Amino acid sequence: MGNGAPLMNIAESLAPGATVFIVDDDASIRRALSRLFASVGLRSEAFEGAIDFLARAPRNSRGCIVLDIKMPDVTGIDLQRRLLEDGIDIPIIFVTAHADVPLAVRAIKDGAMEVFTKPFDDQALLDAVQKALARDSDNYRQRLEFSELRKRYETLTARQRSVMDLVVLGHPNKQIADSLGTSLKTIKVHRAHVMQRMGAESLADLVRMAVRLSAGPRT
Repeated sequence: MGNGAPLMNIAESLAPGATVFIVDDDASIRRALSRLFASVGLRSEAFEGAIDFLARAPRNSRGCIVLDIKMPDVTGIDLQRRLLEDGIDIPIIFVTAHADVPLAVRAIKDGAMEVFTKPFDDQALLDAVQKALARDSDNYRQRLEFSELRKRYETLTARQRSVMDLVVLGHPNKQIADSLGTSLKTIKVHRAHVMQRMGAESLADLVRMAVRLSAGPRT
């Protein structure tokens, strides 16, 4: 690994619990990366291969993976595919001892953030790790927000959900009452309850919530 600009502590801006998972069959690389991340206050955990990582790493881990592309038994590319298939969304930064353009292109197409060739510049790797951890933190926040939004939606009755569906489509109260076969007064009450339970301050808020719900959780 090369010497870059002076290393800066980057852990302070990250969410608690974020971990850099080092997956590399080379023990010297694992030790060097562990020391590098510790020098800037980052928590890390090292694994000697993909099988070791799958066996020991928590499924809902937060952070990012610094992953060797070529390893015996299960390669880094295989691990990346396995995580994608299992719906585990964690940013990946690949490192490789040899420049392999086809593998690098494949890794990036499958969602890897960066591919570094050993030896790599310490600061460049740290910059990439910081971006990866920031992305993971943002994804985690959005998943929490969606979960909370879904909980609010599930508190609505079936009739209130029907009212919400028609409201966000722009239908006026009178038309909604006619469509649902009820009184205008009842629709106004349902609409007020929908706004209150969803925590919407305006029709625009409610529409954004409906769009977010229809899009599903971010993974």
